[in-house]
Amino acid sequence: MRYERKYRIEGLSPALILQGMRMHPAGFRLLHPERQVNNVYFDTPGFSTYKDNVEGLAERRKYRVRWYGSETLNIEEPVLEIKFRNNEVGDKKNYQLEAFSFLEIKKLVTQVNNLCPETGKALRPTLFNSYQRLYLATPNKEFRITLDWNLRFAPMMPEAFINKHHFNENNTCILELKYDESLDAAADRITQYLPYRRSKNSKYVSGIDLCYW
Repeated sequence: MRYERKYRIEGLSPALILQGMRMHPAGFRLLHPERQVNNVYFDTPGFSTYKDNVEGLAERRKYRVRWYGSETLNIEEPVLEIKFRNNEVGDKKNYQLEAFSFLEIKKLVTQVNNLCPETGKALRPTLFNSYQRLYLATPNKEFRITLDWNLRFAPMMPEAFINKHHFNENNTCILELKYDESLDAAADRITQYLPYRRSKNSKYVSGIDLCYW
């Protein structure tokens, strides 16, 4: 189980935030080059995972299919991630999926539902989102940071992808501090040098609000 401390940052460029993180006393350094992260989120017909998050339920789950790179139509190496949340800590399970195309989304839906029988209701794709991400870590890699920007969202409708009908959050960066549950007592030496206010932030909730409500 691990903590994910989130900071929603408005009006600052990724380059400026990265420059500040390089000056952090903990010695954060880049782990590997920037890359694009893509997700398709799944939910029940009644949007139960969305509602659980908005209502702040202590125990909840999130279902998403993730892949990396600029390709957003024919996906070669998708991974199903089931994220578990219990109060402030969480974990996830990963399952490698078969390649799929957005023109034949039913194949993906079948794969996801076969791996998620615990929901009791058929899951359906509700949201696509993508963003650019950088990964940083302390030298011992006990504390890790992700920095996301260029957030894009689209409802799960074919025309949204063919015609690139996306909703953007161009002025927002999301910084997440991640570390194992056992390290929480030592986290203050990291957070006290972060000049941002912690905030509750869910890309899934933000995307659903933008695309549907």
